[in-house]
Amino acid sequence: MIDIRNLERSYKTGAGQTWVLRRIDLKIDRGEFVTLMGPSGAGKSSLLNAIALLDDQWLGEYYFDGDPVHAMGRKQRAELAKRSMGMVFQSYHLLDELTVAENIDLPLSYKNMPRAERQALVADTLDRFNIVGKKDLFPSQLSGGQQQLVGIARAVIHNPTLLLADEPTGNLHSEQAKEIMELFKELNRQGTTILQVTHSETNAAYGNRLLEVRDGWLVNDSSNPRLNAAQESTTR
Repeated sequence: MIDIRNLERSYKTGAGQTWVLRRIDLKIDRGEFVTLMGPSGAGKSSLLNAIALLDDQWLGEYYFDGDPVHAMGRKQRAELAKRSMGMVFQSYHLLDELTVAENIDLPLSYKNMPRAERQALVADTLDRFNIVGKKDLFPSQLSGGQQQLVGIARAVIHNPTLLLADEPTGNLHSEQAKEIMELFKELNRQGTTILQVTHSETNAAYGNRLLEVRDGWLVNDSSNPRLNAAQESTTR
């Protein structure tokens, strides 16, 4: 599904150029549940944002289902993201002026879909996430856990092939966090490919592959012993 080759990202600063991603080579197959870990400032969110097409200021090659993202214009990338990706943010990113149902409907509004079909999908999604009783409430009337459920419902209503999550349980208490991660596990069982960024070892245990980024470099991949051995040899 994802094939990244020699991806790099830097920012211009007063001191010159600061690199946040260096020579990233990464493949993620359809159906994987991948966890990306590393210390603060390591480049985790930068890599996630590049994969999610929220940032296009990187260098290198990026293929999504064989299509060369690096050769696409911004409009093509935006269409690809809307069609194939869902994003879950730590800070929810719900629209305050929209109700729960309207927030969930938002990704469908970009599609050429009859209104009745959209309404049916929203109703099914509300039921699936057990938030039917919240459909007419606004985000400010919800708890943090409820807001995150709405954010996930919005991210998956259009059946994305790839779900990206940036610290999805960072603002939740342990019981809410467990509920969210169990939901992710079920989505993965149903075929959704997931890439999550987290500091939580508990959350990481839900995945089947672990990546570690440090100082912008991919230094560990549980599915690639060669990379791990190479990193060990350079640190001796």
